[in-house]
Amino acid sequence: MRRLRLSGVLRLGRPSAIWFKPALSVVAAVAPPNLTLVALGRLDLAMYTMAGSLCALYAHNRPYAARARVLALVILGMLAGLGTALVTASLTSNGVVLVTVGALLAAAQKALCDATRIGPPGNVIFAFVASAALFVPQTLGQVPGHLALAAAAGAWAWIVGMAPALLRPHGPERRATADALYAAAAHAESGDPAARARAAAAVHTAWQVLLASGARPATRRALERLVVRAEVALAAPADADPEGLRAQARDLRGSHAVPRAGDLGEAADDVVGAEIERATPAPRWWRGLGPLAPVAARTALGCALAGYASLAIGVGRPYWALVTAASLYQVNMTLTWNRTVQRVVGNLAGVLVFAAVAPLAHLSPLAIVLCCLAFNFGAEALISRNYWLGSVCVTPMALLITEFAHLQSAGELITDRILDTLVGAIVGFVAALAVTNRRSGSRLEEAVAAVERAREHAARTLADPAAGPARLLAARRELAAALVDLRATADAAAGEWWQRALPEERVMSAEQAGHRTLAATVRQRTQHTAEGTGA
Repeated sequence: MRRLRLSGVLRLGRPSAIWFKPALSVVAAVAPPNLTLVALGRLDLAMYTMAGSLCALYAHNRPYAARARVLALVILGMLAGLGTALVTASLTSNGVVLVTVGALLAAAQKALCDATRIGPPGNVIFAFVASAALFVPQTLGQVPGHLALAAAAGAWAWIVGMAPALLRPHGPERRATADALYAAAAHAESGDPAARARAAAAVHTAWQVLLASGARPATRRALERLVVRAEVALAAPADADPEGLRAQARDLRGSHAVPRAGDLGEAADDVVGAEIERATPAPRWWRGLGPLAPVAARTALGCALAGYASLAIGVGRPYWALVTAASLYQVNMTLTWNRTVQRVVGNLAGVLVFAAVAPLAHLSPLAIVLCCLAFNFGAEALISRNYWLGSVCVTPMALLITEFAHLQSAGELITDRILDTLVGAIVGFVAALAVTNRRSGSRLEEAVAAVERAREHAARTLADPAAGPARLLAARRELAAALVDLRATADAAAGEWWQRALPEERVMSAEQAGHRTLAATVRQRTQHTAEGTGA
């Protein structure tokens, strides 16, 4: 049994490097539909447009070719959840049935978001929209029109998300490459195993981002060469130039030309790029659904029990308790505990902010919309520093959204929000304790075995004189991916609350041997590339 601590849970971190992108995007996506509804005197329909507008929060780290597809899928997923909720609400007003459907939707959304690695804000936005829609009086005849409003706002959010491509078409790839260079520099200076793992993950992520960008124009080829330099620094940190790596990472900011890698021949571009394309298999997201079963079960049980408890004590908005529970569940119990504390603190502080802002917001419908826009921006600007700080803005925003249809008593809203927060957090966390994830130890052993197999395959490929650059790179890709997965699996398993002892020594040994072999493949591939360039 591992101790659940309070120290450091509320500590503020550094803001995300791109915090302003989701913050500005959500304001740009939400403002036009809501202001239009204010002008038409139909702000009561803003809940449906908000469902589509909030899709602008997703996929900011993906290259634009991939972002177009991901945002489209996010919008379709949002419409699917919203449609299910609206149809259910039109067929029944039974609170138990509505909570049950909301809990099942939340579990499905959690599993799909984690399996596809959609990234922040994950399943919480989907759960918030679907759960709220369940408790809005509805008829079947109104559902198509409400879904059309959400789809129109979603289409505008797609345009907002893609618009930066006009100014900086390779921005996500440049950021991922810069992250790899910074991480490689940190590892070269410290030599710490944790820094090595972070650098390996950053390099692996950079390759995945570059591959997802589609075509290979000159800019992408130049970025590939910089990622190769980060790989070389990771393989031979003693020979690396940390300041040079950082200088190149800084030069990737803005839209000026990509700096030269400087230590590879020009002809290596096409060789490296062609090998990468052939050696990287397409990921299969559905393979990750099986290991997510305990987290999905926690979500379904916790959301259902939280909603039932809220109904039992007579709170008028049980979906707030349901959403609170849905927001808690992370990859392990330690992180779930941290999120529980952060959620409670942030929500309690947020209701105080709402109490202060409510008199101003109640002046007019336009004032409500402007306050919501301000809180939308603040939430995305602050949440990367710590979840509780973002929740200070999310809570008053959620309370104001409930007033789009008509103004309500601030005291009643605050009381309901506090009760639902406490009920959702307590019941949701107890459900997490009840549904243990003892399979995490088994998955860790499987991840270790995968690294050992990948390392042996890479070692055999290195020793085979007939193995060409493509085979060597394929073996390297397999080993790098296995090492990144092992570290993520080990971190997740280490934070579980109750399980058998973990094979920590075997994990450490597998990682050390894997990174040594990985370094050897980089050196060998660099030699192959140099020989091909010289030829």
